Amino acid sequence: MVFDIDMIKKVYAELPGKVEATRKMLGRPLTLSEKILYAHLYAPTTAAYERGKSYVEFAPDRVAMQDATAQMALLQFMTCGRDQVAVPSTVHCDHLIQAKVGAEQDLAVAIDTNKEVYDFLSSISNKYGIGFWKPGAGIIHQVVIENYAFPGGMMIGTDSHTPNAGGMGMLAIGVGGADAVDVMAGLPWELKMPKLIGVKLTGKLSGWVSAKDVILKVAGILTVKGGTGCIVEYFGEGADSLSATGKGTICNMGAEIGATCSVFAYDQKMSDYLKITAREEVATLADGVKDHLRPDTEVYADPSKYYDQVIEINLDELEPYVNGPFTPDLAWPISKFAQAVKENNWPEKLEVALIGSCTNSSYEDISRSASLAEQAVAKNLKVKSEFTITPGSEQVRFTIERDGLLKTFDKIGGIVLANACGPCIGQWARHIDDPTRKNSIITSFNRNFAKRNDGLASTHAFVASPEIVTALAIAGDLTFNPLKDTLKNEEGKDVKLDEPKGFELPPNGFAVDDPGYQAPAADGSNVEVVVSPTSDRLQLLAPFKAWEGTDLKGLKLLIKAKGKCTTDHISMAGPWLKYRGHLDNISNNMLIGAVNAYNDKTDSVKNQLTGEYGPVPATARAYKAANIGSVVVGDENYGEGSSREHAAMEPRHLGVRAILVKSFARIHETNLKKQGMLALTFANKEDYDLIQEDDTFDINGLTSFTPGQPLTVVAHHKDGSSSEIVANHTYNEQQIEWFKSGGALNVIRAQFAK
Repeated sequence: MVFDIDMIKKVYAELPGKVEATRKMLGRPLTLSEKILYAHLYAPTTAAYERGKSYVEFAPDRVAMQDATAQMALLQFMTCGRDQVAVPSTVHCDHLIQAKVGAEQDLAVAIDTNKEVYDFLSSISNKYGIGFWKPGAGIIHQVVIENYAFPGGMMIGTDSHTPNAGGMGMLAIGVGGADAVDVMAGLPWELKMPKLIGVKLTGKLSGWVSAKDVILKVAGILTVKGGTGCIVEYFGEGADSLSATGKGTICNMGAEIGATCSVFAYDQKMSDYLKITAREEVATLADGVKDHLRPDTEVYADPSKYYDQVIEINLDELEPYVNGPFTPDLAWPISKFAQAVKENNWPEKLEVALIGSCTNSSYEDISRSASLAEQAVAKNLKVKSEFTITPGSEQVRFTIERDGLLKTFDKIGGIVLANACGPCIGQWARHIDDPTRKNSIITSFNRNFAKRNDGLASTHAFVASPEIVTALAIAGDLTFNPLKDTLKNEEGKDVKLDEPKGFELPPNGFAVDDPGYQAPAADGSNVEVVVSPTSDRLQLLAPFKAWEGTDLKGLKLLIKAKGKCTTDHISMAGPWLKYRGHLDNISNNMLIGAVNAYNDKTDSVKNQLTGEYGPVPATARAYKAANIGSVVVGDENYGEGSSREHAAMEPRHLGVRAILVKSFARIHETNLKKQGMLALTFANKEDYDLIQEDDTFDINGLTSFTPGQPLTVVAHHKDGSSSEIVANHTYNEQQIEWFKSGGALNVIRAQFAK
């Protein structure tokens, strides 16, 4: 079945006229991103928007939510006054399934453990017209690319890897739940007009090199914040040569460079994928407007004239890459990786290798990895590392089982996990003899921050393609280079692995018995959404208080975070996922992973009321109980990583009034604004060093809070002196209204109440 075909027909019917009008207005040829962006304006414009500066209101075609973030998004949506969602929307149950034993048992345990949450999500989806994908159906991004993504569309999703759908030519952008509420309520969605980075791909992949290596190299070039505020648009004959799912892999991991999203132009590979996933009607419609689903020819001829930055990569010369540890932009070509391992004294022994996830669980990925597993059996090699496989969807799992690939992995001791996020997001009950022992793992996932996969700071996590991960699993050694090294088999012979081989698409097509989809009720008016008042997993929301109307005085320093502070540091996943629908309970994990600049410890800050050191959440609660607001100070790219809005809601709930940092990651800054927080940056980054442990803050200028006008933060020090700090912000008029009203949801609620 083709979902939402009438919506897709409408987009394509209007696209040629909108593109032509935009081309005429701008007076020049257009990139693909510009065509899609201007075709999705909430209201027409007669003037061009300035990249990187103009705030623009868009009308996305659809919304997707994973179960961990959907809880808070839908708890907010319940309060806004609508009977049904205004655009096609879906919920996907993929985050709450812990990998422990294997797919069947882990799924059964998850369904039992999370019954209350699944029942809530199922019933609220049923009530408001939202498609519901049950636990076991698959990971949100794989399910979206198989069922919903279409070239030229625009969607938002409450997960930072929503850009995966860019592999199908869609602008798909990760957002916080409050943004999703806007769109589901039929309101405009606001985004600063992105800058454009063009990546020209020439040549063609061969041998051991895969699409994953393209983004691993790009991450090394741009770093974890090099794509912030930008759309990365891939083009060239090299781009057209990549499979649709390979393109998806590249777009998925664009989140690791901070990109708003990434996108590829419509081509034959996308058409083929639409057809094999039972969407031939969409392929036919796309073919009818294909010139509007690609950059104009003049853009190809002179890309530097149309993109803010251009990167060129020759796929003929590309090597496999291994990135890490502890950050996804530390990029090592395989030819230099062994040396890096030795020089940095990283543990050479590979203990666990994990393939799959939303980034790399396509049929192509699995079949190429399976070809290496077959070689291991045929060449009498014993696999040295633990090895797990995470299928991206039930459709992928069913098809690879039908085609015998799961049996192949079974022969080398591979464990198939549930069709869910699992170890990629910390939902992994890892078996290890000593949790403090330095050890190495490698995954085909997208993120490898400290503690990300197994909660252990001692784990050195590396990221590579499924092929390289599988080869290293066979070797059990990070210094092994499968392109040139040999392995000693069980007979004592030296054998070499041949290049992996696979299929872009299943030769016999996809198949599935039960994809796991539940359609909503045609009329949800009588559907009851029940949330127990005594539940420790779900909690109905009360509106945050509006701004007092004065400058803020006497705020206490809660924590001065040192170094990398991602959303995993601010609001950990793993075991905390079960509280994603209960704001007060999950707030007990607030900033417990952030490093205190004054003692280099985590979850240990000074309580200025008692002089004692204690957990961050407890200290915040003490200030809140005393009716004292607090301030969090942070470093560069604060809030990078996941889109989780809990990292903004928790500080808001516990009385934090402002976050003052050197720079923000895009989604987190927006999330803070949506919750009525002050997201401020040091005008002079060196002023970070002025902040002292016993500081009390005044924030001045709020009574004349204006776009483009800095605020003043006065840090009063314990010795009686003070430092005056200029604090920049990026608030526009609407966002200032969010702050004054106590949050964007309060503004929405007031609009629907009229």
